[in-house]
Amino acid sequence: MKKISILGSTGSIGTQTLDVIAYHPEQYEVVGLSGGTNVPLLVEQVLQFRPQTVSLSTKEAAEQAASLLPSDIKVLHGEEGLIETAAGTGADCVVTALVGSRGLRSTLAAIDAGITIGLANKETLVTAGHLVMNRAREKGVSILPIDSEHSAIFQCLNGEDRGAVQKIILTASGGSFRDKTREELDGVTVEQALNHPNWSMGAKITIDSATMVNKGLEVIEAHWLFDVSYDQIEVLIHPESIIHSYVEFVDNSSIAQLGWPDMRVPIQYALTYPQRFVTPTKPFRLAEVGKLQFREMDYERYPCLRMAFECGRKGGSATTVFNAANEVAVARFLRGEITFLEIERILEKVLERHQPIVLPDLQAIEETDTWARAVAESI
Repeated sequence: MKKISILGSTGSIGTQTLDVIAYHPEQYEVVGLSGGTNVPLLVEQVLQFRPQTVSLSTKEAAEQAASLLPSDIKVLHGEEGLIETAAGTGADCVVTALVGSRGLRSTLAAIDAGITIGLANKETLVTAGHLVMNRAREKGVSILPIDSEHSAIFQCLNGEDRGAVQKIILTASGGSFRDKTREELDGVTVEQALNHPNWSMGAKITIDSATMVNKGLEVIEAHWLFDVSYDQIEVLIHPESIIHSYVEFVDNSSIAQLGWPDMRVPIQYALTYPQRFVTPTKPFRLAEVGKLQFREMDYERYPCLRMAFECGRKGGSATTVFNAANEVAVARFLRGEITFLEIERILEKVLERHQPIVLPDLQAIEETDTWARAVAESI
């Protein structure tokens, strides 16, 4: 029985991971869960799966949860609680499903403990890809991608010579506003932006999908996961989200991974790799799809994706700033403080003020992250 700890269990990926685990109760034991401040949901999860350790964001939330849980369950909070849930539970695999860059230290702690990482938190690699991947290589730890696009690429590369890879093509739905011109984006509402046509995701990721920041983060993550240059990564608009991504090889053949847009499939593959189990999803039938559409990426229409490529090529702390500034800008949009188009303007202005550090250590990354957030709040 594989022991699983989940960071971010009350979010979209976390709850779907528990769906998969509940579907295979004989295969998995949940040993750790962390949530934010959603005490009722976390308590419900704990009572169902009985982990030995749980963690919440704040002391107040932890105290409230502890009063509702059996006394033999360890209830922690804050950064130390996350690290303990990741690295101190005896887990075989840690699913990092936190939203944003909060998962960096806990992911590094799990790697240091020799624990396999099921990576759904792309910001970890965007913020500190060189640190995370180097540490994983040193410790001999596998990082198994959970994002549908990276899971697709991972599957397409199984058994293939990495030197024969010509290009990696990440597909993008285009988000909530894929059929709108830039002029039509002026004045769009939060509710409209959260209405994703294909995927069921959390609010932050859904907004990132609409701005194409999410795809930019995935480009940077792909660079680190698959050790390819940015010139070898392309993005293609694919409205149906059926081809999750594909690989083009030097002989001009391509291998693609297809399926319905359901995150439980890549989640389960990360948990079962290298095996495949039956999933709680409906069978995929091409005849039901009928036809698929594709169109070239327009970097004028989606300037945030252009900025992501630029930051990736600059390297160092540029990607840290890109991620941190975006997290603040999206939060401000969700609070109604700025318009949708002002998200990209804040990103541009913060990046203009930053002089990238070539190989930042963890302290420099955290200091840069803090600086970028402060600037993004002030604009």
